[in-house]
Amino acid sequence: MIEVTNLVKHYGDKKAVNDISFFIDEGEVVGFLGPNGAGKSTTMNIITGYLSATSGSVKIAGTDILEDPILAKKKLGYLPEHPPLYMDMTVKEYLDFIYDLKGCRGTPKERARHIGNICEIVGLDNVYNRMTRNLSKGYKQRVGLAQALVGDPEVLILDEPTVGLDPIQIIEIRNVIKDLGKKRTVILSSHILSEIQQICGRVLVINKGQLIASDTPDNLSRTVESEHRYNVRVAGNPEIVLGILRKLPGMKSVTPQGSKEIGSNDFLIVSEENQDVRKDVFLALEKAGLPVLQLTPVGATLEDIFIKLTGKRVVEDEGRATRARRSRKKAMAEDVNKSITLSDEAKAQDRVSSRKNKKGE
Repeated sequence: MIEVTNLVKHYGDKKAVNDISFFIDEGEVVGFLGPNGAGKSTTMNIITGYLSATSGSVKIAGTDILEDPILAKKKLGYLPEHPPLYMDMTVKEYLDFIYDLKGCRGTPKERARHIGNICEIVGLDNVYNRMTRNLSKGYKQRVGLAQALVGDPEVLILDEPTVGLDPIQIIEIRNVIKDLGKKRTVILSSHILSEIQQICGRVLVINKGQLIASDTPDNLSRTVESEHRYNVRVAGNPEIVLGILRKLPGMKSVTPQGSKEIGSNDFLIVSEENQDVRKDVFLALEKAGLPVLQLTPVGATLEDIFIKLTGKRVVEDEGRATRARRSRKKAMAEDVNKSITLSDEAKAQDRVSSRKNKKGE
């Protein structure tokens, strides 16, 4: 459905996208992750035809976005991070305008039915005749999502669809996206990692313009995670439990998680690489008369995966940037000191010359 091949984008000397290739099948909902400046928005803008690539190609349902942009764009709907709304229009007027702008054809009844269905899907029924400027941030985001659905596109590109929304609005928009993903191919960019984890079946991770991972959240978790992590719930004195667990061989760390059930306490235990401490945990706590009520594995979250895949590179980049800044500051300070020294020397020479002139007089 979406085929990206050897995509490259230069901004002057900067390479924002560096030879990215991936394929998204029909009906997939894919998350697009990466730190700020990684090239996510640039890639999405190229996919939608908003920007042209320096090299490489993008095909939407078999149609090249550069060779036949009109046909390709009919197959996709795009919600940018900041929705392109006209505040002096009502919701109805705006969606009618988008209907015409996209070249949709139909009788007045078909138009009304199409826009009405979209408003029902995204929850705009009760604000249909209100001015856009008078809507809340959440409803404005819904209007932006509605314009992306005009024309019933096969592909949806959503760039930070829940940015700036409150928790209730985030849940509402998330549920809408889940429903839309049942019948469409969706690319979703977001910094809310739990959102990606709940909605998306596959994750693409981009860093410094390069694709560094493409897999399901579960597979990425198993690939990245090299240590065993468990949540253990124990009935008994938490200080005693903590002391016993920390003394076990192969235990890397034990972190108290508080009480989530009356009379018991939870602990996050992490073993050394390739060490399974479950049996030792049971036996040691049983010997001390401390019942284990629960022992469950804790997989790596998308946040853990994101940090492990991109964190080291980001830290290295920041380190290089810091060293460069320090070097520039040092050079500037040396230039200033040099100027001051030269200035002092010039002043001294002037004073000597002045004295000689006075003696000559």
